[in-house]
Amino acid sequence: MSYYKNHIFFCTNIREDGSQCCGLHGAQEMRDYMKKRSKELGLVRSGEVRVNTAGCLNRCESGPVIVIYPDETWYTFIDKADIDEIIDKHLVKGNIVKRLLIDNQAI
Repeated sequence: MSYYKNHIFFCTNIREDGSQCCGLHGAQEMRDYMKKRSKELGLVRSGEVRVNTAGCLNRCESGPVIVIYPDETWYTFIDKADIDEIIDKHLVKGNIVKRLLIDNQAI
């Protein structure tokens, strides 16, 4: 059993050679935003959510990328509206945000 109901890993990797990576798409800013919003909503304090930085998740072509465990759900995102949708639908309500799934993941 998972310690957290939802454990979120944000790839914030920046490639030294300037090639495609999550860090070039505001991943650190979005990770900080999700962590802040999760705290504001009381999700962190209750043990519902843990937001972490990850190194390269090796899905650069899909980036920016987050993965949520224990569901093993992989998302991409563009902006704070996408992060808010993931928070509201996935973390709060327990529903998959189909439009942000990577590789049309089976649900």
